[in-house]
Amino acid sequence: MLGAVCFSTKAIFVKLAYRDTQIDAVSLLALRMIFSLPFFLISAGVYSSKENNVKFTARQWLYIAVIGCLGYYISSLLDFLGLQFVTAGIERLILFIYPTLVLLMNAVLFKQKIKTIQWIAVGITYAGLLFAFFGEVDIDSAQSESFLWGSLLIFICAFTYAAYIVGSGKLIPMVGAIKFNSYAMSFACVGVFLHFLVTSEQSLLALPKQVYTYSFLMAILSTVIPSYLVTMGIRRIGSDNAAIVGSVGPVSTILLAYYFLNESVYALQIVGTAMILVGILLISKGKKQEVV
Repeated sequence: MLGAVCFSTKAIFVKLAYRDTQIDAVSLLALRMIFSLPFFLISAGVYSSKENNVKFTARQWLYIAVIGCLGYYISSLLDFLGLQFVTAGIERLILFIYPTLVLLMNAVLFKQKIKTIQWIAVGITYAGLLFAFFGEVDIDSAQSESFLWGSLLIFICAFTYAAYIVGSGKLIPMVGAIKFNSYAMSFACVGVFLHFLVTSEQSLLALPKQVYTYSFLMAILSTVIPSYLVTMGIRRIGSDNAAIVGSVGPVSTILLAYYFLNESVYALQIVGTAMILVGILLISKGKKQEVV
């Protein structure tokens, strides 16, 4: 639960940075990863130096690099870009459809059968997302074009993050949860920084103090701490229970956005949130029944 709440603060810090400074998405993401990287490298070094450490094969190194960049480089970049156009509450609602995407990916890639209750859950989840949209989008408004574009970026982010979850689910049992997280996040940090060097002319050394404050807080509270909390939580209670507990994420974001960003909370958004959470709970229930 702590991990889910910490993860939900990311959107708040991003929106605060956009509101209070002129920082662009790529520079903000680069700073987040630069502040995060030392912690992941230290963790990776500690776990790799243990006597019972098992070295990665060349193929595992490649998979970890690709999956790490997919989950926290490409997904994060799309998320930061999308947050320029949508509220923090809507961002979290769109992102939280990723369990349905994981379900569909596993069905397509690994031929896992989808139960009737899971199909119902998928329908409820996307219906809830539409309800939430109705509270914010005006088809005739020019501003809605930006809203829809931002929503599309966040949806693609949810898709790439779902692919990360599917891939990591296959690798973690082989290499270990914390070791996987440390190296995958390290590769993602390097990917983000290389992207910044290639595409941006912005100097990271002469920015407003607020940018560094938000970036550092986002690195610690929204990246390093929750990534390990969730990993250790899954190890203790299992992925199904973790998915249920993680349902607090969208609710946490909406409350934090209301308090820190003065974002409005619409009745349809509350209804949509409730429907999405019901859908996720049903998916988790379906997975648990399948395991039993």
